[in-house]
Amino acid sequence: MGTLESPTTIAPLLLRNLLISVFIYADKSLLNLAKKHRVLQLIRYALVSSFFFFLRLFPSLFPSLNPNFVDNHASKIPQKDTYVPAAVCGGCDSGIARALSQLLSIVNELPVSSRKYEVVRGLAERIMEENERENVEALREVNRNVISAAFSRTLIQLEAAMAEQGPDGVSHDGLDSRPEQVQYQLNRVMKAFRSVGNGALARIGRGKTGVNRSRFSAEKLAAELLWLAQKMAACGFEKEAVKRWASASNMGWLALSAEPRLQGSLVKVTAFLFKQAKNLGVEKDEEGEKEQQRQTKMKLLMSWLPLLCRASTGTDVPVLSMSEKADLEKVLEEIIELLGQEEQEQVLSLWLHHFTSCSSSDWPNLHASYGRWCSASRKFLVLQ
Repeated sequence: MGTLESPTTIAPLLLRNLLISVFIYADKSLLNLAKKHRVLQLIRYALVSSFFFFLRLFPSLFPSLNPNFVDNHASKIPQKDTYVPAAVCGGCDSGIARALSQLLSIVNELPVSSRKYEVVRGLAERIMEENERENVEALREVNRNVISAAFSRTLIQLEAAMAEQGPDGVSHDGLDSRPEQVQYQLNRVMKAFRSVGNGALARIGRGKTGVNRSRFSAEKLAAELLWLAQKMAACGFEKEAVKRWASASNMGWLALSAEPRLQGSLVKVTAFLFKQAKNLGVEKDEEGEKEQQRQTKMKLLMSWLPLLCRASTGTDVPVLSMSEKADLEKVLEEIIELLGQEEQEQVLSLWLHHFTSCSSSDWPNLHASYGRWCSASRKFLVLQ
């Protein structure tokens, strides 16, 4: 794998993900109480704000999480060439692999407004397509390793950008029915924490890192994730993109409180990867492979179905067309149908909660799947 997965990077990432998981679990428990008392709502929002402030300081405590860390340390090692790729893919130590890795790294760093953005992206696409047309396994591996590394890198950057932005006035359970006084107090708390956070980052000398990370919008990163996922599918290794997206449960949680335009971009990525996931494991003879793909589909549903329920309407125009929504509903039904009864219950219970809680959307309509599960569950009870 790439240098981003060295021991100095993995340990802080594991610690951060553990803390996020614990926080999510604690937040769910506090949420039930907070719905009944305004004071507890304020306490919960203060805790959420404090947690996001801590996440902003986390890269300062562990410099290896800084996207520029690899470049800065690699530059200290004597090299024959002046360029050191940001993420060198394992097993791809060749000129064509380094060229594609460099291009994808530059695409990641250039703002969309740059006149050179499309030029560099076009060059990367050309290399991918030519590698695929050669019909040589070594070149396929170049595409697989380099594009997968770029997808993982962009995924990490997007999650960090979303965590840094923090809640934007929408509660993490997706409900937007808070009293005005609570909203006002929350805004004051958020402003205070962001002010303190910026000052703390500046005092410890990490202000520049924060600026570098925030200059590129999360929406741009989400659009590039969709582009990379499409390229991975075109090269025949879409299951790797699906697996990574299914494992991004923290990002799925953060997406519920993201700003609408970013939510729309994430819905597009999710819709594309759900369609790619439909046939994974269906034609495999190995039972272990089928089980692995079934678990991936389950994780994909649990991580991203709430976002589909809440963010498909869009701001100016719908995120997905009517036909795209209808097609995706069929895909969701087919995926759910392949799960076990207990897994279907978990998925459909999650769907029902978010579907009924969001007044602005009546999609995806999984009533048929819910009805089939109820019938199967009823028959199972009778047989017992």
